Amino acid sequence: MTTVSTAPQAVRNDPVHKHHLQTLYRRVWGLRALGMGLGSLAPLVVLHELKSPVAAWAWVIFVGYGWPHLAYVLAARSRDAYRAEQRNLVFDTVLAGSCVPLMHFNVLPSVVLLTMVMADRLSAGIRGLWHRGLIGMLAGVLLGGMATGFAFAPQTRMPVVLACLPILVIHTLAVSLNSYALVRRTQQQNILLKKLSRTDALTGLVNRGHWEQAATTLLATVPAGEASLLMMDLDAFKQINDDYGHLVGDDVLQAVSGVVLCHAGAGIAGRLGGDELVLAVTADAATAAAIAEDIRAGVEALRFVHAPALRCSVSIGLATNGTAGGSLRVWLDAADQALYRAKAQGRNRASAPA
Repeated sequence: MTTVSTAPQAVRNDPVHKHHLQTLYRRVWGLRALGMGLGSLAPLVVLHELKSPVAAWAWVIFVGYGWPHLAYVLAARSRDAYRAEQRNLVFDTVLAGSCVPLMHFNVLPSVVLLTMVMADRLSAGIRGLWHRGLIGMLAGVLLGGMATGFAFAPQTRMPVVLACLPILVIHTLAVSLNSYALVRRTQQQNILLKKLSRTDALTGLVNRGHWEQAATTLLATVPAGEASLLMMDLDAFKQINDDYGHLVGDDVLQAVSGVVLCHAGAGIAGRLGGDELVLAVTADAATAAAIAEDIRAGVEALRFVHAPALRCSVSIGLATNGTAGGSLRVWLDAADQALYRAKAQGRNRASAPA
């Protein structure tokens, strides 16, 4: 995630992206409350050992159990919740840093607290946040040190060690689970993007580029006469669009594509462009002709809710492959010539090259 100022204009104006940024404080709230609450246990034990004044106790209790909820309210009431939450994330580091001198720089809880806070800043993914967080942390240490005279007692006793365990175990697991969920969501989005990149959005068939790659591979691996190409063109599709409108035309394309997919089997069905569809199958001429007839009959039987009187048909050109490793262009041209024959013979039929 990037800041609003550095994101591309199109992304910044996207309503979903804006909502995601403006609700960041809601997603941070739970982890902040958990982390700062657990992180305050060890400082409180140290304060008990040091017999610290009430003011130090009150400050640590506020940092651990009051600030997370105050930060939520401040962001929720802000006109720009995202920027307010960025300020909150920086102030987290100031507060964490201020607790270190109050513990007289007790080594283990100081290192755990500062490390966890900085790790959270890095995992937030906001550009430049860790730099600002580091400055805030140093400022907090300085302010706390001025209040305590930089008293120094680094030794860590066993009760403090035990008080550090909850944040080390529970908070680490919580952050890991959150990261795991993010990784899984990213993986699912990548799978969807990969599918979208090779699929025609309207018809659900593969797009031309992916189909050509797959058909070229098929040509290179299947012996001559054992692969067939069916090139299909909707009859009078322009007239359908003119008479019924382009939305109904889209319905027709989707329905015809569904018929093609239904009979494609393990074949590769694609959309070359417009109303021109294509199917490459591992099948000889006779089997391909039977598939073509099933598709033709299926299209002829289609009915449409928004255009009850509409009837449509498809013409199909058939061509088997030549020598293994032959040219896709030659194969397409043969099927295209057969398609012209089917149309010349009256449409609503399948035809092989002359």
